[in-house]
Amino acid sequence: MPWRKSGPMSERMAFVVRLLAGERMSDLCVEYGISRKTGYKFKERYDRLGPEGLYDLSRRPKRSPGRTPEPIRDLIVELRREHPTWGAKKLVAVLRQRHAGIALPAPTTVGDMLARMGLVRPRRRRRPFVALSHALTEAREPNDVWCADYKGQFRLANGQYCYPLTITDQMSRFIVGCEGFTAIDAMTARAVFEDRFSRYGLPLVIRTDNGAPFASHGLFGLSRLSVFWLKLGIVPERIEPGEPQQNGRHERMHRTLKEDTTRPAANGLLQQQERFDTFVDTFNQLRPHEALGQKPPATVFSPSPRRFVSSDLAYPLHDEVRRVAASGHIKVLRARRSRAVFISTALAGERVGIRELEDGRWLVTFASLDLGWLDPTLASFQRADFEAALP
Repeated sequence: MPWRKSGPMSERMAFVVRLLAGERMSDLCVEYGISRKTGYKFKERYDRLGPEGLYDLSRRPKRSPGRTPEPIRDLIVELRREHPTWGAKKLVAVLRQRHAGIALPAPTTVGDMLARMGLVRPRRRRRPFVALSHALTEAREPNDVWCADYKGQFRLANGQYCYPLTITDQMSRFIVGCEGFTAIDAMTARAVFEDRFSRYGLPLVIRTDNGAPFASHGLFGLSRLSVFWLKLGIVPERIEPGEPQQNGRHERMHRTLKEDTTRPAANGLLQQQERFDTFVDTFNQLRPHEALGQKPPATVFSPSPRRFVSSDLAYPLHDEVRRVAASGHIKVLRARRSRAVFISTALAGERVGIRELEDGRWLVTFASLDLGWLDPTLASFQRADFEAALP
């Protein structure tokens, strides 16, 4: 039977003192509401350990066969501190590669151990994402779809803003590029893409949001950057406004990028870029990815066989080729005084093909995209994006 609720240590001491003074064990056990077995137990503990023996003793077993050995625990903790954003599965996967043959605990055991040691930061539970009905391009092979975005700007320690431009391969999760800039600019973005196209070849599709420099409010949402992609045979694909989860894999990478490189931010842009470069190397070459069977992205990604070659567009199936003026206009007819109609400033300086249709209108095409129809009689242009979406 249990000791009284109030002060079990004082009750046990009083019990033993009275017992040592000569009172009978059976009488004391009845008075204190305990069994004779319990009474003799505390008498024996007092004789062996003194007053300390009257405290509640630990129930922890003397041996724990399933306990993680200290050297293995140290390896896990060291790797976790080296990569504080890695979860238990990634830690175990990397340690198995580095120390083949060593018996490692299960990821759930590693997770519990890290939590007990205060090395796990609890996260707010997120509402599960429900897939939308409309379908974006499904990446089945590397370079089917690249995803690009500017991660939200943040201040460096010197007060300067940093705008990281990030590019990933949708299928392999390989980070194709991560470059920090002081502003969002179409020309610097194009230079980054030219460099990555030269290194890794051309993707089939590039998926972005609807912001600058990827899109505009003009014809088909074209921007100077997406026009450059179309010339190379790359399809610009955009998520719906306000639906970043449609680019969920890329956004998830952004969260890890932020945790690993911006808390706290570096003092200047050059130092911050060094952090980005280190992060990209680790993410691509070392960090296991669960969706890839705990393999790092570099083991799955391969360069595209479509090589980067920049050239002017040709339109062999069209009747004529016109160059769009800097103002975004093209002439309806070739005559000097022919009236010009507005197409898009994003196409300034580019060549478009025109082909006469049976109804007398002229179809205007850029690369593989039919932009709309010229009406020579009315000197007007009918936009095709009012009736179709960008492929």
